[in-house]
Amino acid sequence: MTTAASKHVISLSGQVADFENAAGSITSIDKNRLPLLRRMSVRRLLLAPNATREPHWHANANELGYCLRGSALITIVQNHGQQNMFVVGKGEMFFFPSGTIHSIHNTGDSEAEFILTFSHELPEDFGLSGSFDVMSDAVLGNTFNTNADALRRSNRIRHNDMAIFEVTEASQEPGIVTDNSLYKYGVESVAPATFSAAGSAHTAKSDAWPILSNLAMFSVRITDQGMREPHWHPETAELGYVVEGHGRMTILDPDGSSDTYEIHAGDTYFIPRAYPHHIENLGAETLHILIFFDQSIPGDIGYRAVANGFSPEVIACGLGVSSSSLPVFPKDEHDPLIIERINPLE
Repeated sequence: MTTAASKHVISLSGQVADFENAAGSITSIDKNRLPLLRRMSVRRLLLAPNATREPHWHANANELGYCLRGSALITIVQNHGQQNMFVVGKGEMFFFPSGTIHSIHNTGDSEAEFILTFSHELPEDFGLSGSFDVMSDAVLGNTFNTNADALRRSNRIRHNDMAIFEVTEASQEPGIVTDNSLYKYGVESVAPATFSAAGSAHTAKSDAWPILSNLAMFSVRITDQGMREPHWHPETAELGYVVEGHGRMTILDPDGSSDTYEIHAGDTYFIPRAYPHHIENLGAETLHILIFFDQSIPGDIGYRAVANGFSPEVIACGLGVSSSSLPVFPKDEHDPLIIERINPLE
C-alpha cells in the first residue's frame, strides 16, 4: 500500500513550503493537511547560513525540536525578561514552552535542518514584526522611552508570521551563551533505553528532561534484524518522522479495520491515542524514526506484556486456540521496545 492510500501517513518533505525564500523554508503538516491529527503537528525548518527564524511564539502550543544537521544559536526570552541562549548541533534537542518568544539562528557554514513538533494540531504563531506593527508610533516610543519617529511604522517591515531572514551581523554578549540550558537536551549522547542487534531507542522524557510538558520523543533505529513490538500507548498519541530507511506499519482502527502502509524518508505518520500498531524495517539499511508523543512520559503496553498478564487459558480462548498450542511467551524484565525478527518478511 502506498503512502497516499493511508489516512495515517503523509510526506512532509513532499509538501509545498508554507514559507520560503533564499534564507530558508518552513513546511508543515497540521490538521489541514492530515485531518486525523489531534494535539500534535509537525514542521520542517531549513535555514541557510546566517539565516534566522524570526523571534516568535506560539499562543496555544509547546514546541519540541530536533536538529537533523547543522548547528544553531537558540535564543529564548522568558517571563520577566529572563534570557536563555545556547547552541544546538546534530542530534540535540530544544524545548519552547507555549507563549515563550524564541529564535533559531544558523551559526554554521552549511544549511541547517530541524524537525519541530507542537502540542496542538493547529499551532498559532505570533512574530516579532507583527506584534510591533499593530502598535502606534507613539505607543512604541513611550515603551522604549524615545521619540515616536524612532520606530515609525512607515519605516518598518511586517514579516510573515513564519518569516526567515538573513542576519549577517548577529552578535552575542560574552557570558550569555550556556551549554547546560534547561531547554537543551543531547538525546543522542545519553545511554539508549534499549540497544541490541535489533535496534536502539534514545529517549527524551520528563523523567530525564524535567522541563518537558505535553511532549516527548524517542529516536528509534530499527536494523534489518529487528522490528518494533506490536503495542499501543494509553492516553498517548504518536507522531513519527522518518529520517532514513524504508519500513512498514500496521494500525488497527476502532471499527475493526486495519491499515497497512509503507513509510519512507521524509514521511510523517500519526497514531491516535491507544490505537495498536507496529513498525518493521523493509530495507537493508537501518530505519531511523523520530517518534514524538503528546505526553511527557508516554504510556506503552506491548503484546508481550499482554500475553504474560493473563492466564494461558484466557489468551487461548481469546485467540480461539487450545492452550496447549500456545508457545512459551518471553518474559521481559523491562519493556523491550524493539525485538529480534526471527521470521522472514511477509
